[in-house]
Amino acid sequence: MDGKLALKKIPAFALAGKLTREYLLPPNNGAMRLDAPGGNLLYAAGGLTIWDSSVALISKINDAYPQEWLRDLKKRKMNVNGVYADEDDRSDLREFIAYGENGERSASNVVSHFARRQTTFPKALLGYQAPSDAIKNLGEINPLSPAARFVPKEFRAIKFLHICPFDFTSQSQIVNLFKSGANGMISLDPAASYMKPNFWRDLRIVLQGVGAFLPSEEELRALFWGETDDLWEMARRICEYGPRIVVVKRGAQGQLIYDAAANRKYEIPAYPIRLVDPTGVGDVFCGGFLVGYQRTGNPLQAALYGNISASLKAEGVGPFAGLEAMPGLAEARLDALRESAREV
Repeated sequence: MDGKLALKKIPAFALAGKLTREYLLPPNNGAMRLDAPGGNLLYAAGGLTIWDSSVALISKINDAYPQEWLRDLKKRKMNVNGVYADEDDRSDLREFIAYGENGERSASNVVSHFARRQTTFPKALLGYQAPSDAIKNLGEINPLSPAARFVPKEFRAIKFLHICPFDFTSQSQIVNLFKSGANGMISLDPAASYMKPNFWRDLRIVLQGVGAFLPSEEELRALFWGETDDLWEMARRICEYGPRIVVVKRGAQGQLIYDAAANRKYEIPAYPIRLVDPTGVGDVFCGGFLVGYQRTGNPLQAALYGNISASLKAEGVGPFAGLEAMPGLAEARLDALRESAREV
Protein backbone atom coordinates (compact mmCIF):
# COMPACT_ATOMS: atom_id res chain seq x y z
CA MET A 1 0.00 0.00 0.00
CA ASP A 2 2.72 2.43 -1.13
CA GLY A 3 4.67 1.71 2.04
CA LYS A 4 1.92 3.09 4.21
CA LEU A 5 0.14 1.07 6.82
CA ALA A 6 -3.58 0.78 6.30
CA LEU A 7 -5.51 2.73 8.90
CA LYS A 8 -7.51 0.57 11.24
CA LYS A 9 -11.19 1.30 11.25
CA ILE A 10 -12.23 2.40 14.74
CA PRO A 11 -15.66 1.08 15.79
CA ALA A 12 -18.41 3.65 16.31
CA PHE A 13 -19.36 2.26 19.72
CA ALA A 14 -17.70 0.68 22.75
CA LEU A 15 -19.30 -1.41 25.47
CA ALA A 16 -17.68 -2.35 28.78
CA GLY A 17 -19.09 -5.15 30.91
CA LYS A 18 -18.89 -8.74 32.08
CA LEU A 19 -18.82 -12.02 30.17
CA THR A 20 -20.17 -15.14 31.88
CA ARG A 21 -21.03 -18.78 31.33
CA GLU A 22 -24.79 -18.58 31.64
CA TYR A 23 -27.09 -21.23 33.09
CA LEU A 24 -30.61 -19.96 32.48
CA LEU A 25 -34.00 -21.46 33.32
CA PRO A 26 -36.46 -19.09 31.59
CA PRO A 27 -40.06 -18.42 32.72
CA ASN A 28 -42.91 -20.78 31.93
CA ASN A 29 -40.58 -23.77 31.70
CA GLY A 30 -39.02 -22.39 28.54
CA ALA A 31 -36.03 -24.00 26.83
CA MET A 32 -33.02 -23.98 29.16
CA ARG A 33 -29.64 -22.44 28.28
CA LEU A 34 -26.97 -24.48 30.04
CA ASP A 35 -23.40 -23.23 29.80
CA ALA A 36 -24.04 -20.66 27.06
CA PRO A 37 -22.50 -17.23 26.39
CA GLY A 38 -23.94 -14.64 28.76
CA GLY A 39 -23.14 -11.60 30.85
CA ASN A 40 -24.38 -8.01 30.78
CA LEU A 41 -21.84 -7.11 28.08
CA LEU A 42 -23.36 -9.56 25.60
CA TYR A 43 -26.90 -8.45 26.33
CA ALA A 44 -25.95 -4.81 25.76
CA ALA A 45 -24.21 -5.87 22.54
CA GLY A 46 -27.34 -7.72 21.50
CA GLY A 47 -29.41 -4.56 21.89
CA LEU A 48 -26.89 -2.46 20.00
CA THR A 49 -26.29 -4.81 17.07
CA ILE A 50 -29.97 -4.86 16.19
CA TRP A 51 -29.18 -1.45 14.68
CA ASP A 52 -25.40 -1.38 14.05
CA SER A 53 -22.57 -3.93 14.23
CA SER A 54 -19.70 -1.45 14.59
CA VAL A 55 -18.91 -2.15 18.23
CA ALA A 56 -15.84 -2.75 20.39
CA LEU A 57 -16.15 -4.97 23.46
CA ILE A 58 -14.26 -4.36 26.71
CA SER A 59 -14.16 -7.17 29.24
CA LYS A 60 -12.03 -9.56 31.26
CA ILE A 61 -12.04 -13.36 31.10
CA ASN A 62 -9.89 -16.24 32.31
CA ASP A 63 -8.92 -19.67 31.03
CA ALA A 64 -12.39 -21.03 31.79
CA TYR A 65 -13.97 -18.93 29.05
CA PRO A 66 -14.37 -20.94 25.79
CA GLN A 67 -12.35 -19.44 22.96
CA GLU A 68 -14.95 -20.51 20.42
CA TRP A 69 -17.35 -18.03 21.99
CA LEU A 70 -14.92 -15.21 21.24
CA ARG A 71 -14.55 -16.48 17.70
CA ASP A 72 -18.32 -16.34 17.34
CA LEU A 73 -18.31 -12.68 18.37
CA LYS A 74 -15.69 -12.00 15.71
CA LYS A 75 -17.91 -13.68 13.15
CA ARG A 76 -20.62 -11.25 14.20
CA LYS A 77 -18.11 -8.53 13.19
CA MET A 78 -17.53 -7.26 16.73
CA ASN A 79 -14.10 -6.02 17.77
CA VAL A 80 -12.93 -8.16 20.72
CA ASN A 81 -9.45 -6.65 21.07
CA GLY A 82 -10.59 -5.20 24.38
CA VAL A 83 -11.42 -8.63 25.83
CA TYR A 84 -8.30 -9.68 27.72
CA ALA A 85 -7.51 -12.86 29.63
CA ASP A 86 -5.95 -13.19 33.08
CA GLU A 87 -4.37 -16.64 33.14
CA ASP A 88 -3.83 -16.46 36.91
CA ASP A 89 -7.42 -15.60 37.73
CA ARG A 90 -9.55 -18.43 39.08
CA SER A 91 -12.84 -16.58 39.43
CA ASP A 92 -16.04 -18.48 38.78
CA LEU A 93 -17.47 -17.41 35.41
CA ARG A 94 -20.71 -19.33 35.95
CA GLU A 95 -23.92 -17.33 36.31
CA PHE A 96 -27.17 -19.01 37.31
CA ILE A 97 -30.55 -17.37 36.62
CA ALA A 98 -33.92 -19.03 37.14
CA TYR A 99 -37.55 -17.94 37.16
CA GLY A 100 -40.12 -19.38 39.52
CA GLU A 101 -43.74 -20.27 38.91
CA ASN A 102 -44.83 -16.65 39.39
CA GLY A 103 -42.07 -15.20 37.24
CA GLU A 104 -39.87 -14.14 40.15
CA ARG A 105 -36.15 -14.16 39.39
CA SER A 106 -33.68 -16.11 41.49
CA ALA A 107 -29.93 -16.70 41.49
CA SER A 108 -29.85 -19.13 44.42
CA ASN A 109 -31.37 -22.48 45.49
CA VAL A 110 -29.97 -23.96 42.30
CA VAL A 111 -30.87 -27.60 42.99
CA SER A 112 -34.48 -26.80 43.86
CA HIS A 113 -35.10 -25.05 40.54
CA PHE A 114 -34.05 -28.11 38.57
CA ALA A 115 -36.08 -30.34 40.88
CA ARG A 116 -39.19 -28.23 40.31
CA ARG A 117 -38.77 -28.73 36.58
CA GLN A 118 -38.13 -32.43 37.09
CA THR A 119 -34.85 -31.98 35.26
CA THR A 120 -31.51 -33.60 36.02
CA PHE A 121 -29.16 -31.28 37.88
CA PRO A 122 -26.13 -30.59 35.65
CA LYS A 123 -22.78 -31.65 37.08
CA ALA A 124 -21.27 -28.48 35.64
CA LEU A 125 -23.10 -26.51 38.38
CA LEU A 126 -21.72 -28.50 41.31
CA GLY A 127 -20.29 -26.17 43.93
CA TYR A 128 -21.90 -23.05 42.48
CA GLN A 129 -22.48 -20.20 44.91
CA ALA A 130 -24.49 -17.14 43.92
CA PRO A 131 -22.35 -13.97 44.24
CA SER A 132 -23.37 -11.49 46.91
CA ASP A 133 -24.47 -7.95 46.00
CA ALA A 134 -23.53 -6.64 49.43
CA ILE A 135 -20.47 -4.40 49.65
CA LYS A 136 -18.91 -2.59 52.61
CA ASN A 137 -17.09 0.11 50.70
CA LEU A 138 -16.85 1.43 47.16
CA GLY A 139 -13.20 0.43 46.88
CA GLU A 140 -14.04 -3.26 46.55
CA ILE A 141 -13.04 -4.47 43.08
CA ASN A 142 -14.68 -7.49 41.50
CA PRO A 143 -11.98 -9.67 39.92
CA LEU A 144 -14.12 -10.13 36.79
CA SER A 145 -14.63 -6.42 36.15
CA PRO A 146 -12.70 -4.97 33.18
CA ALA A 147 -9.80 -2.74 34.18
CA ALA A 148 -9.19 0.60 32.45
CA ARG A 149 -5.47 -0.01 32.09
CA PHE A 150 -6.10 -2.89 29.66
CA VAL A 151 -8.37 -0.95 27.30
CA PRO A 152 -6.63 -0.72 23.89
CA LYS A 153 -5.37 2.77 23.15
CA GLU A 154 -7.21 2.92 19.82
CA PHE A 155 -10.53 2.42 21.66
CA ARG A 156 -10.06 5.67 23.56
CA ALA A 157 -10.97 7.67 20.46
CA ILE A 158 -14.46 6.13 20.45
CA LYS A 159 -17.04 8.80 21.27
CA PHE A 160 -19.99 6.59 22.17
CA LEU A 161 -19.47 4.31 25.17
CA HIS A 162 -21.82 2.40 27.43
CA ILE A 163 -20.65 1.00 30.77
CA CYS A 164 -22.63 -1.99 32.08
CA PRO A 165 -23.04 -2.71 35.81
CA PHE A 166 -19.91 -3.84 37.66
CA ASP A 167 -17.98 -2.54 40.63
CA PHE A 168 -17.87 1.20 41.30
CA THR A 169 -14.11 1.66 41.20
CA SER A 170 -13.67 -0.11 37.86
CA GLN A 171 -16.60 1.78 36.36
CA SER A 172 -15.23 5.13 37.52
CA GLN A 173 -11.78 4.38 36.08
CA ILE A 174 -13.27 3.61 32.67
CA VAL A 175 -15.38 6.78 32.80
CA ASN A 176 -12.20 8.76 33.41
CA LEU A 177 -10.41 7.01 30.55
CA PHE A 178 -12.92 8.10 27.91
CA LYS A 179 -13.78 11.67 27.02
CA SER A 180 -16.93 11.78 24.92
CA GLY A 181 -17.07 15.57 24.52
CA ALA A 182 -20.02 17.50 23.18
CA ASN A 183 -20.35 15.24 20.13
CA GLY A 184 -20.38 11.92 21.99
CA MET A 185 -22.00 10.07 24.85
CA ILE A 186 -20.90 8.05 27.87
CA SER A 187 -23.84 6.21 29.37
CA LEU A 188 -23.64 4.31 32.64
CA ASP A 189 -25.87 1.63 34.11
CA PRO A 190 -25.14 1.50 37.86
CA ALA A 191 -24.63 -1.66 39.87
CA ALA A 192 -27.37 -2.25 42.43
CA SER A 193 -24.72 -2.89 45.10
CA TYR A 194 -23.75 0.77 45.42
CA MET A 195 -27.12 2.44 44.81
CA LYS A 196 -27.52 3.21 48.49
CA PRO A 197 -27.85 6.52 50.36
CA ASN A 198 -24.50 6.13 52.15
CA PHE A 199 -22.67 5.95 48.79
CA TRP A 200 -24.40 8.99 47.25
CA ARG A 201 -21.55 11.44 47.94
CA ASP A 202 -19.01 9.24 46.12
CA LEU A 203 -21.37 8.49 43.25
CA ARG A 204 -21.71 12.21 42.53
CA ILE A 205 -18.01 12.39 41.64
CA VAL A 206 -18.35 9.75 38.91
CA LEU A 207 -21.49 11.34 37.53
CA GLN A 208 -19.45 14.35 36.43
CA GLY A 209 -18.06 12.34 33.51
CA VAL A 210 -21.33 10.66 32.50
CA GLY A 211 -23.75 11.97 29.87
CA ALA A 212 -26.63 9.55 30.49
CA PHE A 213 -27.43 7.70 33.70
CA LEU A 214 -29.62 4.63 33.17
CA PRO A 215 -30.77 3.04 36.46
CA SER A 216 -33.75 0.82 37.08
CA GLU A 217 -36.61 2.27 39.13
CA GLU A 218 -35.71 -0.02 42.03
CA GLU A 219 -32.09 1.16 42.01
CA LEU A 220 -33.03 4.83 41.88
CA ARG A 221 -35.52 4.48 44.71
CA ALA A 222 -32.91 2.65 46.79
CA LEU A 223 -30.44 5.51 46.30
CA PHE A 224 -32.93 8.12 47.51
CA TRP A 225 -34.60 5.94 50.13
CA GLY A 226 -35.97 8.03 52.97
CA GLU A 227 -35.57 11.33 51.07
CA THR A 228 -38.19 11.46 48.34
CA ASP A 229 -40.63 9.22 46.47
CA ASP A 230 -40.74 11.47 43.39
CA LEU A 231 -38.82 9.84 40.52
CA TRP A 232 -38.62 13.14 38.62
CA GLU A 233 -37.07 14.84 41.64
CA MET A 234 -34.53 12.02 41.88
CA ALA A 235 -33.66 12.43 38.20
CA ARG A 236 -33.30 16.19 38.60
CA ARG A 237 -30.91 15.76 41.52
CA ILE A 238 -28.81 13.27 39.56
CA CYS A 239 -28.47 15.78 36.72
CA GLU A 240 -27.20 18.46 39.10
CA TYR A 241 -23.91 16.54 39.19
CA GLY A 242 -23.18 16.13 35.50
CA PRO A 243 -25.49 13.87 33.48
CA ARG A 244 -27.70 15.70 31.02
CA ILE A 245 -30.02 12.69 30.68
CA VAL A 246 -31.55 10.25 33.16
CA VAL A 247 -33.57 7.30 31.92
CA VAL A 248 -35.47 5.31 34.55
CA LYS A 249 -36.02 1.73 33.38
CA ARG A 250 -39.35 0.44 34.70
CA GLY A 251 -39.65 -3.00 33.16
CA ALA A 252 -43.15 -3.69 31.89
CA GLN A 253 -44.09 -0.05 32.57
CA GLY A 254 -41.59 1.31 30.06
CA GLN A 255 -39.25 4.23 30.74
CA LEU A 256 -39.17 7.74 32.14
CA ILE A 257 -36.77 10.17 30.42
CA TYR A 258 -35.52 13.37 32.02
CA ASP A 259 -33.78 15.72 29.59
CA ALA A 260 -32.04 18.24 31.84
CA ALA A 261 -30.67 20.40 29.01
CA ALA A 262 -34.13 21.00 27.56
CA ASN A 263 -35.87 20.72 30.95
CA ARG A 264 -38.31 18.17 29.54
CA LYS A 265 -39.81 14.98 30.90
CA TYR A 266 -41.13 12.09 28.83
CA GLU A 267 -42.81 8.76 29.40
CA ILE A 268 -42.68 5.78 27.04
CA PRO A 269 -44.77 2.63 27.52
CA ALA A 270 -43.16 -0.74 26.97
CA TYR A 271 -43.83 -2.00 23.46
CA PRO A 272 -46.57 -4.69 23.77
CA ILE A 273 -45.16 -8.18 23.26
CA ARG A 274 -45.58 -11.82 24.21
CA LEU A 275 -42.93 -12.20 26.90
CA VAL A 276 -40.67 -15.23 26.58
CA ASP A 277 -37.66 -14.25 28.71
CA PRO A 278 -36.92 -10.92 30.47
CA THR A 279 -33.28 -11.78 31.20
CA GLY A 280 -30.95 -8.94 30.25
CA VAL A 281 -33.61 -6.60 28.85
CA GLY A 282 -32.23 -3.68 30.86
CA ASP A 283 -28.79 -4.18 29.32
CA VAL A 284 -30.34 -4.64 25.89
CA PHE A 285 -32.17 -1.34 26.33
CA CYS A 286 -28.88 0.42 27.08
CA GLY A 287 -27.26 -0.91 23.91
CA GLY A 288 -30.16 0.30 21.80
CA PHE A 289 -30.18 3.66 23.61
CA LEU A 290 -26.54 4.29 22.68
CA VAL A 291 -27.22 3.71 18.98
CA GLY A 292 -30.32 5.89 19.10
CA TYR A 293 -28.42 8.74 20.67
CA GLN A 294 -25.58 8.48 18.15
CA ARG A 295 -28.11 8.64 15.30
CA THR A 296 -30.39 11.38 16.60
CA GLY A 297 -28.70 13.26 19.47
CA ASN A 298 -32.14 13.25 21.09
CA PRO A 299 -32.78 11.61 24.50
CA LEU A 300 -36.38 10.68 23.72
CA GLN A 301 -35.52 9.15 20.36
CA ALA A 302 -32.60 7.29 21.92
CA ALA A 303 -34.91 5.77 24.53
CA LEU A 304 -37.30 4.67 21.78
CA TYR A 305 -34.47 2.72 20.14
CA GLY A 306 -33.65 1.10 23.47
CA ASN A 307 -37.29 0.26 24.12
CA ILE A 308 -37.60 -1.55 20.79
CA SER A 309 -34.33 -3.43 21.30
CA ALA A 310 -35.68 -4.64 24.64
CA SER A 311 -38.99 -5.71 23.09
CA LEU A 312 -37.29 -7.83 20.44
CA LYS A 313 -35.01 -9.54 22.92
CA ALA A 314 -37.81 -10.25 25.42
CA GLU A 315 -39.58 -12.35 22.76
CA GLY A 316 -36.67 -14.80 22.68
CA VAL A 317 -33.95 -16.38 24.80
CA GLY A 318 -30.30 -15.36 24.80
CA PRO A 319 -28.35 -12.12 24.30
CA PHE A 320 -28.80 -12.02 20.53
CA ALA A 321 -32.44 -13.11 20.36
CA GLY A 322 -33.40 -9.73 18.91
CA LEU A 323 -31.27 -10.34 15.83
CA GLU A 324 -33.57 -13.20 14.86
CA ALA A 325 -36.48 -10.84 14.17
CA MET A 326 -37.73 -10.54 10.62
CA PRO A 327 -36.08 -7.78 8.54
CA GLY A 328 -37.68 -4.38 9.01
CA LEU A 329 -39.50 -5.29 12.23
CA ALA A 330 -37.32 -3.09 14.44
CA GLU A 331 -37.90 -0.04 12.25
CA ALA A 332 -41.65 -0.72 12.04
CA ARG A 333 -41.93 -0.99 15.82
CA LEU A 334 -39.87 2.17 16.24
CA ASP A 335 -42.27 4.13 14.04
CA ALA A 336 -45.28 2.75 15.92
CA LEU A 337 -43.85 3.47 19.36
CA ARG A 338 -43.15 7.12 18.54
CA GLU A 339 -46.92 7.68 18.59
CA SER A 340 -47.12 6.39 22.16
CA ALA A 341 -44.42 8.58 23.72
CA ARG A 342 -45.75 11.55 25.64
CA GLU A 343 -44.33 14.60 27.33
CA VAL A 344 -45.19 14.87 31.01
